[in-house]
Order: sequence, then structure tokens, then C-alpha cells
Amino acid sequence: MGLCISSLFSSSPSKTGLHSHDLPSNSSQFLEAASESSREIITDPGKILESPNLKVFSFLELARATKNFRQESMLGEGGFGRVYRGWIHAETLAPCVASSGMTVAVKRLNSESFQGFEEWRTAINFLGVLSHPNLVKLLGYCREDKEHLLVYEFMPKGSLDYHLFKRKEPFPWDLRIKIMIGAARGLAFLHGSQRQVIYRDFNSSRILLDSNYEVKISGFGLAKLGPSQGNSHVTTRVMGTGGYAAPEYMATGHLYVKSDVYSFGVVLLEVMTGLRVLDAKRPQGQANLVDWLRPKLSSKHKMNQIMDKGIEGQYSSKVAIQKWDV
Repeated sequence: MGLCISSLFSSSPSKTGLHSHDLPSNSSQFLEAASESSREIITDPGKILESPNLKVFSFLELARATKNFRQESMLGEGGFGRVYRGWIHAETLAPCVASSGMTVAVKRLNSESFQGFEEWRTAINFLGVLSHPNLVKLLGYCREDKEHLLVYEFMPKGSLDYHLFKRKEPFPWDLRIKIMIGAARGLAFLHGSQRQVIYRDFNSSRILLDSNYEVKISGFGLAKLGPSQGNSHVTTRVMGTGGYAAPEYMATGHLYVKSDVYSFGVVLLEVMTGLRVLDAKRPQGQANLVDWLRPKLSSKHKMNQIMDKGIEGQYSSKVAIQKWDV
């Protein structure tokens, strides 16, 4: 099927460069600080496996695990296809009834989507060998006839996107910061691996949360290997989620490792303000969060004006400014 897992990370890392006046200035430092703290706090900083440890499921096994892909088992739907809740034995990974196994998320590719197939293959290539506490764990995959599926560990707390924008009560400040630190550690691992990995589609919906609100970065379908042989960037077709992509990448197709840092900064803006990066329902001049808030980001004294009012009182002004000035 054309998977090339064993050779993905054979090259050494290279230097990168990105000069963006639009890049939130603190996001790079935030990532670096999280990377340093992860070496002190996390006993398992992540690794690249010599060979993938993925189970090859049959389509019948996954049909049984998801109750034959019934509507009641469906968790969501996106460009890739549909995601279903399934149950498998923790040790054997064989399908089982809900009361006797562990819950998994089964992504079933839209059979008519060529891009979906490319994303399916890319996810296997990367998550088959990348292992880190803040990356979602891919348990296995299936390819039979026109069927392509991925089996992931299940994240019961959903996505950061849900907690910021869809729940009724404001998401607590301490959890927001905890989540951004976890996300920063995951990205720092990707950027610091033997051959740098550019995630390319970092956004709040890609940050999944386990039962303890620990971060698991998901959705590696658009990931790319970083530049090699002294190059500063890779050139690729522009893809990703609107509002999060770095301006240089959108304009030129030149993808830098620090393109992810820009996206991280955008998510950090969402976390601090409680607002989506793009929202046509906001007043004129405020639809794009980055454009609207850019003049305020240079002044620490204006930070309180843009903080989410729903978490007012959960932090001191001094602490909020420190988070922006990491």
C-alpha cells in the first residue's frame, strides 16, 4: 500500500526560518519553555520506534466493534469520513461488547475521497512510529477493498474546541493553561525529532483530551517531514484550517517548522479570549481574531481588555500578562 514508515526519520534535522510580523510573539517562547519543563516533569519524553506496533484489523472486526457502524455509535463526521465509538479487548484488541472492553475511536474513510486516502496513509506513516504522552495513540488500521479505517485510543473529554466554544459553562483558566502546556510539549517533540515533523494543521479541534484533561494531539493527515539538506522550508500545496495557517505559507506554499508556532499562537489567542479565530457574526473589523487583536498584543496593559470575561477572577492581572510574555 505504499507505506514507508521505516525510512521516514532517517535524515538529521535542519535549521528553519520564518519572518512573520503576524506571528504572535510569545508562542515560540511558550513552546521552548514547555519543551524545557517536559524534560524535567515527564519521565517519558517520547521516542521514535524502530518499527511500527500497529494491529492490522479486518473490516469484519471493526464492524463488530462498532455495532456494524450504527448511527448510535457515530461520534462525529468530517472531511475524512465518519468517526465511530467501538469496543475492543485491552490485551488482544479483538472486538468485544461494551461492558467488557476498552473504548476506541474508529475513523472510517469516505471511499470516494482521494485526499482522505492520502491522509489515512500519512497518519499511519507518522503515528506508526511516533510515541509521546501528548500525541494520540494509533492502535491499528484496516484496508480491505475500498475500505480504509484507523483505530485510535478514545478521548472521553472531547476537544479543546468543544470546551472553549460549545459548553454552557466557561472552561476554567487552570485547565486552559494546562492544556496549552501539554500541546506545546507535543509540538516540541515533533519539531525536535531526528527529522523534524511539521504538523501543518494545528487548531483547537485537533487538541483532544483524556479523562484527566491531558492533551493528545490528533489528526496527522496533513503532517509533513521538515526541510532537509540545509533547506529552510518545504514547498507544498496549501492546506489546513482557515484562520490558523501562517500568512507566509498561505501566500507562497513554503512550509516552515515555525509555521506550526504561528498556529499555536492563534490557538493561544482563542484560549485567552474564549473567541473563535474566525467568526463572521462578530462586528465589522472583528471577524478575524488575529487581525482584530494584533494592535493590542504589543501592549501588556491592554491584555485585560481581551481576556475571556467568563474566567474573570480566576487569575490575577499579573499572571495573565506573564502567560502572554512567556
